[in-house]
Amino acid sequence: MSLTSFAAILVIGSAATSWLYAAPENAATPANQTVVAEVNGVKLTLEDLEKKNASALFQARTSYYGLERKVVQGFIDDYLVESQAKKEGLTVTELFDRHVNSKIGKDPSEDALRVFYEGIETNDPYDAVRDKIIESIRQRRIAKAKAAYMEDLRKQSTLVLRLAPPRAPISMKDVPVRGNANAPVTILEFADYECAYCQQIHPVLLRLEKEFQGKIAFAYKDYPLPMHPSAPAAAEAAHCAGAQGKYWEYHDVLFDKKQLAPESLRAHARDLKLDTAKFDSCLAGGQMTPVVTAQTAEAQSLVLQGTPTILVNGRLLAGDLSYENLRAAVVEELSAAGSPAQPAPRGSNGER
Repeated sequence: MSLTSFAAILVIGSAATSWLYAAPENAATPANQTVVAEVNGVKLTLEDLEKKNASALFQARTSYYGLERKVVQGFIDDYLVESQAKKEGLTVTELFDRHVNSKIGKDPSEDALRVFYEGIETNDPYDAVRDKIIESIRQRRIAKAKAAYMEDLRKQSTLVLRLAPPRAPISMKDVPVRGNANAPVTILEFADYECAYCQQIHPVLLRLEKEFQGKIAFAYKDYPLPMHPSAPAAAEAAHCAGAQGKYWEYHDVLFDKKQLAPESLRAHARDLKLDTAKFDSCLAGGQMTPVVTAQTAEAQSLVLQGTPTILVNGRLLAGDLSYENLRAAVVEELSAAGSPAQPAPRGSNGER
């Protein structure tokens, strides 16, 4: 009996409520037409689920993609190593002996080992742990040499990762966008003006905007967190400034000055030469509250874990949001779009 024809049925609950779990009826069914449940004889499909809540499975798919990508990258590395070993007429072990293990150099001197020993927390005497220290240093050197060798193999190869990442269904209603509106890559940040990590990443994002001027657009959505009492008003103030055509100027001031008290919000408006009466009325009257509330609700529907959260063309970047990782994602998206990844020359379209 094949897996697709086998149906394992588990009944849970009372006589009034039963859950039936079974294998898909037809493995050839288009993904969005896959039946995920039956209720009183009515078949509900994945398409029905996504029409009701398009973001419901986004986090699960993103987590799976992250694991899948690691497996594929490992598979690629294995292929590169095996191909190189065959090219040099060696086994994989012999290849690593030649290009990795031979690079680790001599063991440290006794003086260096004793300095290392003094820096570790142990009650064991030096002689008892000396060999362990040497082995630990060797393994670190081997790992570093192997990483460098693998990076060299990748650079010598043409690699195209065709594993498609999940992309969040994002609404761009009432979303300020800076840069080329027709850019092949859009960086969207969900952030909070009172968040220290958001303040730290702000210059990184500015650096990317400058480097890829004309090739990326930058969008910002508000996700003020409950533990930051000044963040909602700051978010609304930025949109009030936007009503007078100075959203981005105000946005940058909030991150640069980190002054979010009510009097500071009004002072920023004066410094930017806004019509302060209109600004004060907008802020005090809560005119932009619905915008901030809607964007916060969207972040929650996507189950975003905190701020800053960065999406590149709808693709969630989890973990390390360093310049290097963000840049790598931008380059990947530009490559997928058929656009050169080199930074744009001065004078290209990319207004600030």
